[in-house]
Amino acid sequence: MNFKHYRQVCGVVGKERIIIHCDLDAFFASVEILHHGFPEDEPLIIGSDPMQGRGRGIVSTCNYAAREYGVRSAMPISEAWRRCPGHPFGPARFIRGTRSLYSMASRRVMKILRNDADTFEQASIDEAYLDVSEKVDGDWDEAMALARRLQRAIQAKVGLTASFGIGSTRIIAKMSSEVNKPNGIHRVLPDEIQAFFESRSVRDVPGIGPKTANVLAEWGITTMDEAVELGELALARMTSHRFASWILRVVEGSTSNEVSPLRSRRSIGKERTFSVDQSDHEHVLDVLEQLTIGVLKKAQLEGIAGRLAEVKIRYTGFETHTHGRSIPVAMDDTEVFLRQVRRLFAENVHQEEKIRLIGFRLGQLEALDSKQTTLVFEESE
Repeated sequence: MNFKHYRQVCGVVGKERIIIHCDLDAFFASVEILHHGFPEDEPLIIGSDPMQGRGRGIVSTCNYAAREYGVRSAMPISEAWRRCPGHPFGPARFIRGTRSLYSMASRRVMKILRNDADTFEQASIDEAYLDVSEKVDGDWDEAMALARRLQRAIQAKVGLTASFGIGSTRIIAKMSSEVNKPNGIHRVLPDEIQAFFESRSVRDVPGIGPKTANVLAEWGITTMDEAVELGELALARMTSHRFASWILRVVEGSTSNEVSPLRSRRSIGKERTFSVDQSDHEHVLDVLEQLTIGVLKKAQLEGIAGRLAEVKIRYTGFETHTHGRSIPVAMDDTEVFLRQVRRLFAENVHQEEKIRLIGFRLGQLEALDSKQTTLVFEESE
């Protein structure tokens, strides 16, 4: 069956939910720019002291101007300096983050979003899902108007820009919010879902990382319509039956549309206490990645998947913080959660403090045999 025919016969059955995904644009950097009055077109890199390229820390985050130089979160700060040196050697401004500012700005934004949702789920400090199906009485045009109002309210009351995606599933809503970044809105109607995925790279789908994409590319599959045209049986021979089923369900628009304000208490995790408190955050991140790999191996052996990634950091003096981020659907893909923990660690670690303990927890667990929305194509490190 070709993709055009698949689009014609693949209809969505029943009443769809209307999900809005909100993603604050370059949130941490935007808060700092707003607070300090930095020029928006100047590269801003937040993290540890780069020590003119000799620093041992990592990049917490950066603005869009710095990203044009190839700077990314969790990158060694020394590499960031090489790519985009700071004053007076280059155009960048390097600063340490101000966590209290981020928390305050996030709370103000989430209050705005929460007031206009039937069900609200804060996925992270800068990301949220809203089920507005009843709020807009199933009217997709009203959902679009609501997203515009929310976008204007966030800019007027908090001074930040946000991108919105509207769709009938969590994955489609999240992908839609990436289409017109920054400060954009994109909507995918139920009868536009298959068209939305036509010619779209498999890498655009949350949960399909570079290793999975490379495996598919070896078989000549780089876009979603190529995967659909191949068919479930052939795709399963290259990957797995569950992966093949999942990727087709993504295109059908039949993956998870649940927005929940509650976190599941069921979880699995691992921690490591260092014999000597660590100031080398690159090393701590390496340990965190190994813990994550171990937890995901256990999850895969037990046949379970999760939607919540949570990083635990304990500093000298036993001050302990946990930082979480949820993904659109439950998965057991190691690479997916490695990307989450790198971002969580980079954005939240206290750059100036030594670390006593690091840990990872996989939460909001679901059994694989009861959830076909889960990506379970296992990849080795």
